[in-house]
Amino acid sequence: MDTPNTAPLAGIRILDLSRLLPGPLGAQYLADLGADVVKIEDTQGGDYAPPALRAVCNRNKRGLRLDLKHPEGQAALAALARNADVVIESFRPGVAARLKADYPTLSQHNPRLVYCSITGYGQDGPQRDAAGHDLNYSAHAGMADQMGCGADQPALSNLPVADILGGSLTAVMGILAALVDAQRTGHGRYVDIAIADGLLAGAVVPLATLNALGDTRPAGADSLSGALACYGQYRTQDGRYLAVAALEPKFWDTLCRRLERPDLLPLHREGGATQQAYVKDELQRLFGAQPLAHWMDRLEGADCCVSPVLKLSESLAHPQYAARGMVQRAEHPAYGAGAHIASPVKMTGFQFAIHRQAPLPGEHTDQILREAGYDDARIASLTGRGVAR
Repeated sequence: MDTPNTAPLAGIRILDLSRLLPGPLGAQYLADLGADVVKIEDTQGGDYAPPALRAVCNRNKRGLRLDLKHPEGQAALAALARNADVVIESFRPGVAARLKADYPTLSQHNPRLVYCSITGYGQDGPQRDAAGHDLNYSAHAGMADQMGCGADQPALSNLPVADILGGSLTAVMGILAALVDAQRTGHGRYVDIAIADGLLAGAVVPLATLNALGDTRPAGADSLSGALACYGQYRTQDGRYLAVAALEPKFWDTLCRRLERPDLLPLHREGGATQQAYVKDELQRLFGAQPLAHWMDRLEGADCCVSPVLKLSESLAHPQYAARGMVQRAEHPAYGAGAHIASPVKMTGFQFAIHRQAPLPGEHTDQILREAGYDDARIASLTGRGVAR
């Protein structure tokens, strides 16, 4: 286990009021780097993420339940904010203010507080009050239009790119930048994260096409989405797939020679759609004639950017991720056994560890309130009346 004083965010206290995926996962990234993250849930439904998802998005946190509709619950949150560095919330615009959990209220108690709001479309603009999920934000930001194998074959992804890229990671970037400034100046900032904005900001490849040609190409027709035979997935005889990404000539040359198809060498990225379709058909016919294991043996040691399309269970068992310490197994007392993917951030003087399983709702309520200055009698009063649990 890593000792707390080696973690880069040791000593940082974060109050996480968010639910479901973008906020909790972003807060977990910070907890994994050593921050003391307190997951604050309401006393009714709380965070209604499914247990299996909750388990892998909330590790290394402590749990508290507060009724923020009650004045004493609001007072408890203010007390916690006095000694916090960061607050993360994912309410719709205006809700935090009604709960007296907003930045103007809490920053009065702590001027150095960094406060991050994560919403679908941000705190202003005509879409600010619109409901949405990952697919909606992706559609609105022009990215769902770019996902698919053809103009009439839109695709859905089990990796929620808007929630994670636009929400979790963008929020972490904003929080860390504001934290650096707060430590330097003593003044916090309000960080307004719109998931749709964050995804839009990552649309650099279709943006390059738009700038160059005046429009994007439809899904399946750009260089990275299916226009090129040298960049795609090919089905093998046993129903598995090979990912071919031989974009550079040197990789294509190596692949064609290893496949004993020198006739394909000059057809790398040339000839337009008709010729590329011919090369795709040839590669599919070739790869489809043998199982995946045959091709992995055939291409062993070939520097040509070809990989097996692994299932997640296979990835978790792969020697590469074992060598990187990326997979850990844990047993949660309520949610059961499961795999965890470690922090992808490697740095000197720090070793990732799971110090705590995802907290049960209110698991550390007494402990956290005591740290905020509440004595046993006041804690018993709050919990007895359902203001805290």
